[in-house]
Amino acid sequence: MKRNIIDANSLELEDKVVTIKRVTKVVKGGRNMRFTALVVLGDRNGHVGVGLGKATEIPEAIRKGKEDAAKKLIPVALDDQGSITHDFIGKFGGASILLKKAPEGTGIIAGGPARIVCELAGIRNIRTKSLGSNNKQNVVLAAIEALSQLKTPEEVARLRGKSVAEVIS
Repeated sequence: MKRNIIDANSLELEDKVVTIKRVTKVVKGGRNMRFTALVVLGDRNGHVGVGLGKATEIPEAIRKGKEDAAKKLIPVALDDQGSITHDFIGKFGGASILLKKAPEGTGIIAGGPARIVCELAGIRNIRTKSLGSNNKQNVVLAAIEALSQLKTPEEVARLRGKSVAEVIS
């Protein structure tokens, strides 16, 4: 997977915590409690990332999740209506998510984890359907995978050696 490196410091990023899980490890002396935080970071203008933070305290896990998400920011191809450029199915683990282009005025039609990713990516009109597993972490990662695979009509035209008008029609 080709990754574009985006400078997180130059963007005004907003974060949302998708899940916080308490993880327990049973050891000889008792139980060790740790927390895992899944954080989505985006600028609501075509950049989004997701990170996982693990620590013994919740605020520390969230901070680590934000740092991880900032390292993994991806650009998202959007069209003039604030939707994605084409339909796509993203897969991660047992989760699949169908992203469908939508006309102006549709809004974000998506379930919880996918909605957070779409909002922070700056998508205003989209329809999604979560297929397969409902595991929040896998759904978020499937959505990120799908958004990273999107191409603009200009990119497709360049790859095929055609004009943009030929690709769109």
